[in-house]
Amino acid sequence: MYGNGGFGWIWLLWIGIVFLMFSSFGNWGYTYRMHRRFGAAPKGALDILDERYARGEIARDEYGRMKSEIARAPERNSGQ
Repeated sequence: MYGNGGFGWIWLLWIGIVFLMFSSFGNWGYTYRMHRRFGAAPKGALDILDERYARGEIARDEYGRMKSEIARAPERNSGQ
């Protein structure tokens, strides 16, 4: 009824699926290489402070005091 025309569409579908697989793996590989090359961004003082507070190494009042000191730090250094 349809002849060979239906079989051609199946091959086109498979070629599209293979293309999407290769492009997905290529994108993953590129992203992986760029992260390995440049590394992750260094942690800032607030990130480290947040981690210490989350682990329970520092108390809430000490966390608040340290956080306010970090926030004021650029103001103190800008005049020097």
